[in-house]
Amino acid sequence: MNITILGIESSCDDTSASVIRNTLMLSNVIAGQAVHEAYGGVVPELASRAHQQNIIPVVTEALKQANVDKSELNAIAFTRGPGLMGSLLVGTSFAKGLAASLGIPMIEVNHLQAHVLAHFVKQTPGQTNQPEFPFLCLLVSGGNSQIIKVNNYDDMQVIGQTIDDAAGEAFDKCAKIMGLPYPGGPIINKLANEGNPDAFAFSKPHIPGYNYSFSGLKTSFLYTLRDKLKEDASFIEKNKKDLCASLQATIINILMHKLAKAAKELNINEIAIAGGVSANTSLRDALHNYAKRYGWKIHIPPLAFTTDNAAMVAITGYYKYQKQEFSPMDAQPFSRTIIK
Repeated sequence: MNITILGIESSCDDTSASVIRNTLMLSNVIAGQAVHEAYGGVVPELASRAHQQNIIPVVTEALKQANVDKSELNAIAFTRGPGLMGSLLVGTSFAKGLAASLGIPMIEVNHLQAHVLAHFVKQTPGQTNQPEFPFLCLLVSGGNSQIIKVNNYDDMQVIGQTIDDAAGEAFDKCAKIMGLPYPGGPIINKLANEGNPDAFAFSKPHIPGYNYSFSGLKTSFLYTLRDKLKEDASFIEKNKKDLCASLQATIINILMHKLAKAAKELNINEIAIAGGVSANTSLRDALHNYAKRYGWKIHIPPLAFTTDNAAMVAITGYYKYQKQEFSPMDAQPFSRTIIK
């Protein structure tokens, strides 16, 4: 029996809809929101309004590209959280209305779990490069930095996470300090490719276990710029590429050090990355280098699956559908949680 799932993602500022039949992706449509660039970050009220404008066209286009009629859907999977409450309410409300009108079940999806399971979305029928259980997944984004031990599709354990800021947040806030536009992470990545990663040294935290911390790094970066600007008002402009390269190298070194520690101590060689920061080219290069050094089998998501997307929601819904894990109609979104 074929299982056809419509996935809806609206946790932040991207409205996305995807249709998956079994594990094969038939469509994955994403509408972004350029309105936030002028404010240097996502404005929740503007995000929820844009979702209301985008969700019907996006879902319609996803069904059209998949060549699937609404009557063929077995269930609707939606992101229940974590995320921005107003944005989540739009996606949740739409999923409820559509599911009720079609008489099919809803499936609630944890946004973080979905990022991990994006590795199991097949873009072609013969695709066989999915991770084998158990594997470690480094989930890095603007709001989360976690090391997750993945025992099965529905069995994940966070063994390490940031105790303050996330890696993506550190990228974006340091970019803002330098006067770079939002989102800063991709711009830092681009400038860093032309800079010297050893030009500047920034503070690295000493946190026990597999946990992360990036607040001290941000403070170190800020103080370095403050002191240098006293000597030369044009310091940032003159050293922008080296600053980006040094900052990026420090963040990646922090991330990879804990990941390697976990892999060694848990004796796991299947390693994956996920989340928005997994699009960073230097992080991907570092993962390849560590794989050669330690004999890891690595799994890097396609760029389309690094940012928020509904294909990861739909594939999570597919696995939950098989276990009949349906959501009640009175389910409410939540803004904060972790994988337990």
